Amino acid sequence: MAKTVATRMAFGAEIIEIAKTNENFVVCNADTKTCGLEKFGKLFPGREFSFGIAEQNLVGASAGLAACGNKVFLATFAVFASMRACEQVRTFVCYPNLNVTIIGTHAGLQVGGDGATHAAIEDVAIMRAFPNMTIVQPADAVAARAVAHAAVEFTGPLYVRLHRNPVADLYDPETYKFEWGKANTVVDNGSDMTMIVSGILLKKAVDAAAILKEQGINVRVLDMATIKPLDNEAVIKAAKETGAIMTIEDHTIFGGLGSAVSEVVVQNCPVPMSIVGIQDRFGESGDPELIYKDHGMDVDSIVAKAKALVAGKRG
Repeated sequence: MAKTVATRMAFGAEIIEIAKTNENFVVCNADTKTCGLEKFGKLFPGREFSFGIAEQNLVGASAGLAACGNKVFLATFAVFASMRACEQVRTFVCYPNLNVTIIGTHAGLQVGGDGATHAAIEDVAIMRAFPNMTIVQPADAVAARAVAHAAVEFTGPLYVRLHRNPVADLYDPETYKFEWGKANTVVDNGSDMTMIVSGILLKKAVDAAAILKEQGINVRVLDMATIKPLDNEAVIKAAKETGAIMTIEDHTIFGGLGSAVSEVVVQNCPVPMSIVGIQDRFGESGDPELIYKDHGMDVDSIVAKAKALVAGKRG
């Protein structure tokens, strides 16, 4: 599959298209090139506000606009939205349950070109901890466009996690449908184990599942686009029917998708689990694919970990 555009650019471009016929939202920007929304004000005068390199002010002002009845889209790097403005997101957006959509771009290890300081690898864990916050992460450009439409209609605090670089499209734009809080079954061969993935690593999981099938291991693959609220029903069903679960995420193994799925599994249907993600380390500069391999997040590593998981399950 050919690479199209990054999820961040697909999302931003779709928001601009929607704005041509929907005047019911405004955009707030930092002094960063995030997802194309930095040009929103030139296209729609009076509907965009820029706050420079001042993310705490950015979030505070967005909350103020939302408190006055506006639907607000706020765009900045995920690392700044989740950490530099952490208190403002918690206290000014989530606590009063305001209608602010936080677009966090340049997430995960794909930011190797921008350096370790700009790699948001803890953002999901931080945002998950806040009451009233919903978290969504599309797997490709097709899903990102669908999430953009859903986000415009959404009410309340929302965190949209997007990535830096182009990825291959897995979904068909003619058939893909996004549903809040619902996992999408991408591969349904599963009898031996289930891979639960959120975000752009879905393609690696699908490729790994194909390799495993050739080796006699049948894998179900779920795209968990909505990380919070999690599709508990799909997780429990997978645990009961396949007997082993692997989570895969471009995020630290602490507090993200793997932790969310583990919480459901241990309380409802304990089965062997493996959590694939960033191993208690910071991001770093370099080629993202080499960094993924170093963290055991490439296709070959996923295959090896899946085989070990199934072998352990079988005893």
